[in-house]
Amino acid sequence: MRCLSALLALLIALPVLPAAAAPAELNIVIIEGEGATNNIRQRMAREPIVQVEDENHKPVAGAAVVFTLPTHGAGGAFANGAHTLTTVTNDQGQATARGFQANGAKGSYQMRVNASNNGQTATANINMVNAAAAAGAGAGAGAAAGISGKLIAVIVVVGAAAAGGAIAAVKAGGGNNGNIGAGATASTTITPGTGTVGPPR
Repeated sequence: MRCLSALLALLIALPVLPAAAAPAELNIVIIEGEGATNNIRQRMAREPIVQVEDENHKPVAGAAVVFTLPTHGAGGAFANGAHTLTTVTNDQGQATARGFQANGAKGSYQMRVNASNNGQTATANINMVNAAAAAGAGAGAGAAAGISGKLIAVIVVVGAAAAGGAIAAVKAGGGNNGNIGAGATASTTITPGTGTVGPPR
């Protein structure tokens, strides 16, 4: 009994150790690239940019960031055809997936982002889409607008020529009433773009 009492007293006297604090987590904020549509016909792609923050949402400089692309299907590659890119955040805690180019496969995919700093880690996904946007779509619309503009210009010129021809005909008819027989009418020939007036037939 004495031993048991002594053991209980010893356990009560031991200091209570605080529970181990959970390691702080990093946060990844996607600044550019989320929901981006890349034109695979023009080989154009938006370079994603992320910002790494600590648990207090303050930028973390010098954090290692790894961008990873799918190895099959829609996606892309970095320099030298690599599917991963490792970089370090700048003073603002930002990292850019430089050299990213979309491949020729259409579809949606995710670019995975992993960040680490002093044992703290974070993971995020950037959703992107590869689409074959028609390169000549804008040019076709412009051409159609140009044709419409030319057609309007031709109509205006023809209308002006017709008006000029009519005035010339009236003047000619008024000055040569004696040469035109009763019931005869003077005809006018109009050539689009020139506005020439021919003699009566």
